[in-house]
Amino acid sequence: MKTIAYLVNQYPKVSHSFVRREIAAIESLGVKIERFSIRSCADELVDPDDKQELERTRIVLSVGTSRLLQALIRTAAWRPLRFWHALRLTLKLSRSSDRSVAHHLAYLAEACVLLGWFAESSVTHIHAHFGTNSTTVAMLTHVLSELPYSFTVHGPEEFDRVREISLVEKIDRAAFIVAISAFGRSQLYRWCPQAQWFKLHVVHCGVDAEFFAQPTLPPETPRLVCVGRLCEQKGQLLLLEAASLLAAAGLQFQLVLVGDGPMRSQLEDAIDRLQLRSHVILSGWASNLEVRRQIIAARAMVLPSFAEGLPVVLMEALALGRPVISTYIAGIPELVDSDCGWLIPAGTIEPLAEAMRSALLAPPETLATMGKAGRDRVIAQHSITVEAAKLAALFQGDTPVEKSAAPALAAAALRHT
Repeated sequence: MKTIAYLVNQYPKVSHSFVRREIAAIESLGVKIERFSIRSCADELVDPDDKQELERTRIVLSVGTSRLLQALIRTAAWRPLRFWHALRLTLKLSRSSDRSVAHHLAYLAEACVLLGWFAESSVTHIHAHFGTNSTTVAMLTHVLSELPYSFTVHGPEEFDRVREISLVEKIDRAAFIVAISAFGRSQLYRWCPQAQWFKLHVVHCGVDAEFFAQPTLPPETPRLVCVGRLCEQKGQLLLLEAASLLAAAGLQFQLVLVGDGPMRSQLEDAIDRLQLRSHVILSGWASNLEVRRQIIAARAMVLPSFAEGLPVVLMEALALGRPVISTYIAGIPELVDSDCGWLIPAGTIEPLAEAMRSALLAPPETLATMGKAGRDRVIAQHSITVEAAKLAALFQGDTPVEKSAAPALAAAALRHT
């Protein structure tokens, strides 16, 4: 039986519950998974499932600097030729990167640590999430060991920093690459020779049975929720501007921002400047259960992002029977249309305010119809059972699940909810 090493830069993490769901679903298919993370963000964890997952995850940087150096020296002595090839690749990667040679030598040392751990766990394949640092370490481990590796590209960072992260080199050496949307795969097409397109596969992030419980009718209470890291690309500053237009028009509503991040203080200042304290709540990070409660307590989920891959939280909201307001960028239109939500041009305020007004004033029955359409779409396109089967097939070297099989698998997943 194959043993797959899952490697993520930070895992478990508040915003990476989709990785945990993916691992659990693949393990339910009989595939053995070992969990590895470059660094820990244990202090941020609030979800009990994340804390439990942390106990099952080996953290590379927890070994300390001296053991990193020991692993580097030991590997150089044990596998001198492979180490030389890995060192040459490390220096090559550093020349195109915006990070120093020292950073890249650290990646090589991390790969040397993983080399020993993978041998202990009888790992047969490495799979990294995100095409950035974790995939760099996976690729260097591949050069040291010849273990095949693959990685999942989420965007937008990978597409913004193609040269800096040596994305083309990573694609060239990988066994296969996963994109989470058709849009994501199209961006990989841009950078990959056509002869390598066969390596590129779409495997969606998935939602599990907890989200497919029969949804409740949206509340009469005029409440919207935004779930996401508080950062520039999520568009929360413009969300507050749109909220101020509604408040100025005398509309009664509450907007809850669930999450935390580098823009928290800036958002708090904007709330004061726009006189929105009676309308907007910043709740901070929340457990998965609390996120679900916040979504269910709202009439709609709003996420006016400037840059994305395909946000998992939109799938979660639709699975819970709540329509969504978002922007028609990246992979979002593959999931959201007028049947289940509102799409607006990214970076606009008035259309965002108008969509929010529509969600706040629509009859609950209308919102429920939209939510059902979205739920049906998530069941068909984003069931974790279906998507895990596709990925497990790739790990086994088999042909991915064909499109024609997806409806049957989705129906089977729904029968088990």
